[in-house]
Amino acid sequence: MTTNTESQGNSLDIVKWALVAILLATAIIGNQLYSEASVLVRAISVVAAFAVAGFIALQTEKGKQALVFAREAQIEVRKVVWPTRQEALNTTFIVLAATGVLALILWGMDAVLLRIVNFITGV
Repeated sequence: MTTNTESQGNSLDIVKWALVAILLATAIIGNQLYSEASVLVRAISVVAAFAVAGFIALQTEKGKQALVFAREAQIEVRKVVWPTRQEALNTTFIVLAATGVLALILWGMDAVLLRIVNFITGV
């Protein structure tokens, strides 16, 4: 009995995803075909079509899973301890200083190796 219910839900999900694809394709193609129409009207139409397609997509099993994932991700982001402005600036300056020092070291090594190669080849 569960298998039969799952297959019916799965086939209904396929129909919903097909409808989403048709809506999105219609929005994109319609935007191209009616290029002489007002930009505002076309923009509102495309946004409305995308909103309806998104609503339909959220009614599928994968859409519901994506919504649950987004909510869990939002909860996890609230748990993050973000650095203060001063900590971010200090870290940025440390990275810039380390990059500068490494660039100078590599430049010096390049100059030394160039002189060695010039000495060996006699150029």
